[in-house]
Amino acid sequence: MNRVKGKTCIVTGAALGIGAATARRLAEEGARVALFDLRDDDGRRLADSLHAAGADARYWRVDVTSENSVKSAMDGVADTWGGIDVLVNNAGIAGANKPTHEITEAEWDAVQAVNVKGVFFCTKHVIRHMRRAGSGSIVNLSSIYGLVGAPDVPPYHASKGAVTLMTRTDALLYATDRIRVNSVHPGYIWTPMVEHHLRDSGATDLAAARQEVGALHPLGHMGEPDDIAWGIVYLASDESKFMTGAELVIDGGYTAR
Repeated sequence: MNRVKGKTCIVTGAALGIGAATARRLAEEGARVALFDLRDDDGRRLADSLHAAGADARYWRVDVTSENSVKSAMDGVADTWGGIDVLVNNAGIAGANKPTHEITEAEWDAVQAVNVKGVFFCTKHVIRHMRRAGSGSIVNLSSIYGLVGAPDVPPYHASKGAVTLMTRTDALLYATDRIRVNSVHPGYIWTPMVEHHLRDSGATDLAAARQEVGALHPLGHMGEPDDIAWGIVYLASDESKFMTGAELVIDGGYTAR
């Protein structure tokens, strides 16, 4: 119950899916949790539920594609709780599912703005606070598609490859500041984003599509948001104090082939 007790943790894209599960588990383990998202109703509802369970959690409306929005919120969290110990860069979108030659510039840029620039802005503006604290943990959500390829959603795959390399670079840049930077690589996790992806891919029977995609994993099923959330709790905690620049793969064996 106390794996991250006393730590101030920011989770981007916190309102739904993996972000919401992560916020819940961090709160259960004693963290103060800042929820960053643009889904105001879902974000406030989650903050209220965490409060009701006895946690210290607050919602900030944050557009991770806007540097001013990110900086203002980061400073607000630090002012509220006295510092920042953990950043979970979870906000992400799948984007257009077309072959590369059919992707428009706008479709490409939309994904890179959230998935890559969002990680950049959040990392850029948390470093000062972590340096002041004397340590920190940054957890970047990449994907199995930051490690292997697949013939679909090119902008998404490119963005997650970028996040993988950004993680290694920042791990080396900030190691002497005792700021650790690691990436998490989920397989298919049953979230609203994956459900939307399956619908966009033409699925009319979601239960059948879920089973079919789940079968791509050697364990035979999709994961749940908590499967990823507990890995993030580990990276946020001091249990992983000798771990930086690493890739935590939680994918049901997908990339083991």
